[in-house]
Amino acid sequence: MTPEILAIIMFITTLALLLFGFPVAFTLAGSALIFAFIGDFLDIFNFRMLFFFPQRIYGIMINEALVAVPLFIFMGVMLEKTKIASKLLDSIGDLFGSIRGGLGIGVVLVGMLLAASTGIVGATVVTMGMLALPSMLKAGYDEKIATGTICAAGTLGQIIPPSIVLILLAEMLQGANEEAGLLTGDLAPLPVTAIDLFAGALIPGLILVGMFIIYILIVAKLRPSDLPILKSQKTQSEKIKTAIFEVIPPIFLILSVLGSIFMGIATPTESASVGAAGAALLALFRNELNLKNISGAAITTVKMSSFVFIILIGASMFSLVFRGFEGDDMISNFLTNLPGGEYGALFVVMVTIFLLGFFLDYIEIIFVIIPLVGPGLIANGADPLWLGILISLNLQTSFLTPPFGFSLFFLRGVAPKSVRTINIYRGVIPFIFIQLIAIILVFVFPQIATWLPRLIN
Repeated sequence: MTPEILAIIMFITTLALLLFGFPVAFTLAGSALIFAFIGDFLDIFNFRMLFFFPQRIYGIMINEALVAVPLFIFMGVMLEKTKIASKLLDSIGDLFGSIRGGLGIGVVLVGMLLAASTGIVGATVVTMGMLALPSMLKAGYDEKIATGTICAAGTLGQIIPPSIVLILLAEMLQGANEEAGLLTGDLAPLPVTAIDLFAGALIPGLILVGMFIIYILIVAKLRPSDLPILKSQKTQSEKIKTAIFEVIPPIFLILSVLGSIFMGIATPTESASVGAAGAALLALFRNELNLKNISGAAITTVKMSSFVFIILIGASMFSLVFRGFEGDDMISNFLTNLPGGEYGALFVVMVTIFLLGFFLDYIEIIFVIIPLVGPGLIANGADPLWLGILISLNLQTSFLTPPFGFSLFFLRGVAPKSVRTINIYRGVIPFIFIQLIAIILVFVFPQIATWLPRLIN
């Protein structure tokens, strides 16, 4: 048996165990250790390679960029638990309610703001489902347009910065970029940072928001009964005053975080600290900063952060053993020899990631798949920044796609029983096509993703 065959068996076994629902981190590390012993027994794996594993863990521990993950999580959870998010939705819904489809537009805008605040798809979809769906159904919105809008707006957390997805993706792409440099002889490739991906994702994210809003306005024009005008007892001036009070502070917080990053004033980690502290100050200003909310936000942050980092450690063990079986060289050669060159390889990888997005969480895909396919794609000529944005949009689309899209499950879990699952599925289909258009635009015009990062660097 050759090392390459054992690498394939290890990958398939690990994927099967993940699909059966075994814990991700322990599956990655456990299967890697088992196959390392098998490889050592068959004399096709050098067991001493595992001695490098502590160095990998230490590298994760001292990585300053990853400190931003728990800080951004805390920022988002604090905004959620202190009801700032719910008041934001109510005020924007009232402001646009006099426009046909205005509540749907408000949901998209709030989804964008929550995405920029939490960076977590599940949290955004659940929050929007609990807050917005009852209001939309009560106002007479069609189930399909209501559920589709919420799912689509919730998945913006994948692409709207500051996104945890982008932070983790930047870390993996940088590693892939360095390995690609070794393959091509470029020993000093341009680095891929979270700041680059934040800047690269901003314009595609805003384009998506714009296309979602345009679609809602078109549906409101063609099927006015599906998106009725929201009735309110408040005057327009009262709506504006409430919106200013509820919207301006969170927007100021988000712009402060992003602005400090893009202007080079602060690193993502430093900006995340500002965001976490700012969310706590907003809660204090709204008289919502109490022991219950603080402890709840802290506990949730610890749980989610631990989940991310333990998977990262397990993925490091997996990639180390996979490389020991020369699996990285095998994948690189496979992608290089595909018909169509760079674009043929990219198409195969994008389809694979899209399908895996039905079954695996974005963290698992980023930590497991990107280190395997990234070096080959970048060595073939793909811009790592452009590649990262395409992957983010791709994951976002798979999260929306029936029957296994995670966003659909999140919404189904909090939606009233009266809402039919088939209507949730039918509701997201137009938004999936919009997502595909966005992917095609970024593919055909890479400048959409690369212009802003190049400008600020």
